[in-house]
Amino acid sequence: MALDNSVPERGRPRRVARGVARLLAAAGLAVDAYVHARLAGRYDEVTATLGQGLLFRVDAALAVLAALLVLTWRRPAADTFAWLVATGGLALLLLYTYVDLGAPGPLPDMYEPGWSGEKKLAALAQAVAALATVFLLLTRPRVLGRHRR
Repeated sequence: MALDNSVPERGRPRRVARGVARLLAAAGLAVDAYVHARLAGRYDEVTATLGQGLLFRVDAALAVLAALLVLTWRRPAADTFAWLVATGGLALLLLYTYVDLGAPGPLPDMYEPGWSGEKKLAALAQAVAALATVFLLLTRPRVLGRHRR
């Protein structure tokens, strides 16, 4: 029996949209990782117990891991991790742009009220990744017939 190609496959548009969202999330996280890794050396001198350069490198590593997970491990846990990395990074970027916290605990004083091109790019990339992962979490396919135990 031949398949009728004139009738669109059920669920295909949703799978395509989810695939695009995965690519957008991974791209946003990759750009975030690139920006933070590139800038880390400039901030090595801003220190307390922890240095700002180190924190930028940790952010970059987490963003790379999240990008890889969102592309390869298509599970809610991976999408949630990617969302946490993107929204956490964006929240901290905005916080340290608009609020002078000083040096809380082991963290250095990272207050920087200006908006450089790199900061704008990182914020945009994190926002894109956050929105894409929200879409992934809200549109995950429901598995019928599965019962909770």
